[in-house]
Amino acid sequence: MRMRATVFLLAAAMCGHGLAAASAPLKIATWNLEWFMTPETLRALTPACTPRDAPRDAARRSVPCDVANENIRSNEDIATMRRYAHDLDADVIALQEVDGADAARLLFPQYDFCFSGRNAVQNNGFAIRRGIPHACGADFAELALGDDVRRGVEVELFPGTPRSMRLLSVHLKSGCARDTLDSSRASCVELRRQVPVLEQWIDAQAGGHKAFAVLGDFNRDLQHEPPGITVWGDLDDSDPPEADLVNTADGGKFQNCMASQTFSGFIDYIVLGREMARRLVPGSFGREIYRPRDAARRKLSDHCPVFIRLEVDAIPAETH
Repeated sequence: MRMRATVFLLAAAMCGHGLAAASAPLKIATWNLEWFMTPETLRALTPACTPRDAPRDAARRSVPCDVANENIRSNEDIATMRRYAHDLDADVIALQEVDGADAARLLFPQYDFCFSGRNAVQNNGFAIRRGIPHACGADFAELALGDDVRRGVEVELFPGTPRSMRLLSVHLKSGCARDTLDSSRASCVELRRQVPVLEQWIDAQAGGHKAFAVLGDFNRDLQHEPPGITVWGDLDDSDPPEADLVNTADGGKFQNCMASQTFSGFIDYIVLGREMARRLVPGSFGREIYRPRDAARRKLSDHCPVFIRLEVDAIPAETH
């Protein structure tokens, strides 16, 4: 384990024994791993794969046939992704498109996990470095619109202490990245239905004066939305006041994960409530880009990690 992580865990252990200690910054990240599952799972699901034009069936555990044919990852591919996870060296990572803890453990062997219980292969979750106190929350099922899309996943870090913070991993509906939100396109209609549900979660945390963050694949370019009704405008309404949100990507330079991509803006974000934003380490926003040789030779993911660092205040010594 690296020195920064060692310092952080030592500080956490000292605080757990009632000692005051200054901690290292907490590094949190989000990473969509693109249909990540164990090779055994993919082999088992391939014979009954779903054709491209087949209707979605949330009750059926399956993979699209193009994924079954094109997304096969070798041991070398997985080892390369595990190296990127190691180099990321984040304390907490919001994960999307992962088939639960067994798959995530291939990349994050020294972590604990919180994952949604949706039957489908694509699930949201968190990898939490072992030793960091946390509590997995119930699935935020309302965000899934009857399990037609992905559920949200909550985790509380340092529960029951002044350091407590709540994180929500999301993977919103794709296909409406830059269209007007009131478009009649089916994908935009679904995204529009998700927005007030997500806003309710944000408002509940803000109304309770909680330190909170929403991390994940928003499938929306929040920084370049067309005029009119916008996702960001609905979420960042400062009502209640702690719902005055900070998009940590603002001011950050966009760069594609690999040379073959031609995207022009972020869709993976770490959004902080006002209380959490007070803990943000200035200038800590970053994105881990794949090396050209790895991107050319290995099946990685069409997303790469986005990360920030947060100051974690020392817990006062216990009184007896």
